[in-house]
Amino acid sequence: MTQEERRRWLIGALLEEDPQYQGVSLPADPLGQVELLRALMNLRPPRPIGQAFLRVQDAYLSEERARRGVVDGNRLPPLQGDSRLVLWQGDITRLQVDAIVNAANSGLLGCFHPLHGCIDNVIHSRSGVQLRLLCHKLMQRQGHEEPTGQAKCTPAFNLPSRYVLHTVGPIVQGTVTRRDRAQLAACYRACLDLAAEKGLESVAFCCISTGVFCFPNREAAEIAVQTVQDFLQQPSSIQKVIFNVYKDIDAQIYRDLLGPDGSSPAGP
Repeated sequence: MTQEERRRWLIGALLEEDPQYQGVSLPADPLGQVELLRALMNLRPPRPIGQAFLRVQDAYLSEERARRGVVDGNRLPPLQGDSRLVLWQGDITRLQVDAIVNAANSGLLGCFHPLHGCIDNVIHSRSGVQLRLLCHKLMQRQGHEEPTGQAKCTPAFNLPSRYVLHTVGPIVQGTVTRRDRAQLAACYRACLDLAAEKGLESVAFCCISTGVFCFPNREAAEIAVQTVQDFLQQPSSIQKVIFNVYKDIDAQIYRDLLGPDGSSPAGP
């Protein structure tokens, strides 16, 4: 199959499995098809799916991954003051590292809002439907929503990283509280503890809770930097921590905090 044939096949399979999509037509333009496929994957509940679909989906997502380009986290330049720290601005789903961190919601099933720009949506969209299916099994076994400040580890499936660490950050309502700060720090510690427990060497953090969860960007970055630096004072398998930012405002904040030598001139 060509990539276009795979995309059309996947859309057809997803439309066919749900009666509510009867009458939905295939867009003529490639971008419309790409967006429809992603939207259908976003909306799809965690129910079983056949191996034929997974084979075509994995081939499609693999080619899309190659088209976007993979970034080797081990080759990113470290900060001068600490060779274990890296600041990198870009798409976290392109990073080839042991684990990337997903800022999840308490349901831990990904974002069901079609084409939403949150990192949870992007990670699930590019990992494939297997990620939601596995997270559903984990949540069924757990029997309750994921608490704030903890972490779970899953394979990354069609992402270049080996694993995804899922953590639920605090939702800030109005003024940031001491509890909010403690819970955000707990997210970073839980991810690092879990990564170390599994013997992982490289972890890439997104800016947890700074999006729709409304944690102020600078204060969140201060907590992230301090928590990671405190953790790295103890021996563990972790050799590299990447502070991954997407927005220019976060890139500038982390540069201000870490400084040219990798130190943290302004702690929380």
